[in-house]
Amino acid sequence: MSTNKKELFSGQSEELLNILKNRFEKNMKRHEGFEWTEIKAKLDINPEKLWSLNEMEISGGEPDVVAYDKEKAEYIFIDCSEESPKGRRSFCYDREALESRKVHKPQNNAVDVATAMGIELLTEEQYRELQNLGNFDTKTSSWIVTPAEIRKLGGAIFCDRRYNTVFTYHNGAESYYGARGFRGALRV
Repeated sequence: MSTNKKELFSGQSEELLNILKNRFEKNMKRHEGFEWTEIKAKLDINPEKLWSLNEMEISGGEPDVVAYDKEKAEYIFIDCSEESPKGRRSFCYDREALESRKVHKPQNNAVDVATAMGIELLTEEQYRELQNLGNFDTKTSSWIVTPAEIRKLGGAIFCDRRYNTVFTYHNGAESYYGARGFRGALRV
């Protein structure tokens, strides 16, 4: 990865595109009717998106195409790893939460890491839609976008899947756990 631009070297791009194509072909139920050649064409003209997908991949997210926004003509990649991505766990919710901790601070926060990666935390709706494609977060949980009213009061929300049901919970935004990370979405 070059230091100034968020672009991959040619070899890195080819390797990542092969990983994404293989995942795409193995999981057709996630994106019936989509064509890999169309998705690749969008990635070819948006190298910064490929950089973000690589960040998702190397942190354990296993990104895959799960939707298409017809209005904006964009494919939507989401982390499809079975559990919350390993490289993005043990983070509190946001910078304010991180700065509020006096002792035992986590390494980072979900909102800032997502922003640095060029992705967005999933909304509750996106999280529930993902769960229609499989069983995700059966042992872990994932921070999701928290409504401003909840965040203003010091809270943040997260989701997981237990007992074949998707649950939405709350916690103090400054909390962090080894089994809680975050999933991201990227529009291409």
